[in-house]
Amino acid sequence: MDEADTKPPHSGIKKGLYVIPTAFTAANVGMGFLAVIYSIRGFQVVATDPAAAASYFDYAAIAIGLAILFDTLDGRIARMTRTATEIGVQFDSLADVLTFGIAPIALMFSWGIGAVYHESSSQYGLGVFLLFMYLMCGAFRLARFNLQSTRPRVLIEGTPKVDKKNFVGLPIPPAAGLMASLVHFAPMPLSSYGEGTARFYAALLMLLIACLGVLMVSTLRYSSMKTVGTGRRNLYLVLVIAAVGMLIWLYSRYMLLILSGAYVSHGVFWYVFGLMRHRPAHKDVEA
Repeated sequence: MDEADTKPPHSGIKKGLYVIPTAFTAANVGMGFLAVIYSIRGFQVVATDPAAAASYFDYAAIAIGLAILFDTLDGRIARMTRTATEIGVQFDSLADVLTFGIAPIALMFSWGIGAVYHESSSQYGLGVFLLFMYLMCGAFRLARFNLQSTRPRVLIEGTPKVDKKNFVGLPIPPAAGLMASLVHFAPMPLSSYGEGTARFYAALLMLLIACLGVLMVSTLRYSSMKTVGTGRRNLYLVLVIAAVGMLIWLYSRYMLLILSGAYVSHGVFWYVFGLMRHRPAHKDVEA
């Protein structure tokens, strides 16, 4: 028997499939790179040409949104084709640090904090500190996720168990998506709204950044969406995806902000609902 006859069928095709998830991860990195470049370019003209800066900020926000799409597809394709590899997992995590960690804070600094506050002000220092802590929380969130994925057993007492239906803590892509959708909804730099209004919006922005960082390192449960499409009612799912896709195409500024805000907040709602449901009933104590 020839050596060619002993090779497993479609071995070449199988090897080629391993490249597809990596290509989507590389596209994720590319979008993160462009988001940083557009943020820097927008900050350069934020004082002289706010309209041009708004265009750059909007491009950066769209790049982050596309990166979320690529990040979702690379995992889905790897699971569908069974081509997940250890280097692919590590590459994806490093890509997420850039695209959903560094790129969003560059955008938030250029669009809001750096454009509103002077470098010598205490508010500026607080804003930079919060951006740094967001990046640290995101990196810690990714490290914890990788550790729990490779070792799903309970590592220490009190560590929540890992399941495929839920994430522990807010994933970093939706956190970055909420900030990007906020910029896409109102791309004009905050400094263009007047000094008083700009400072108020910048303070709210810093509060949002702090909340996102806390949610990422929390133990709140967030739906992983990995089981979506695995049931029998795939036809209804296709209709829903088509409807949502058309709404995003027509009203992207509103739909993306609503969807990202709903995902970020649903973990908090689940936690509050769980506390209310499991609250023990108070019994009357007889005198």
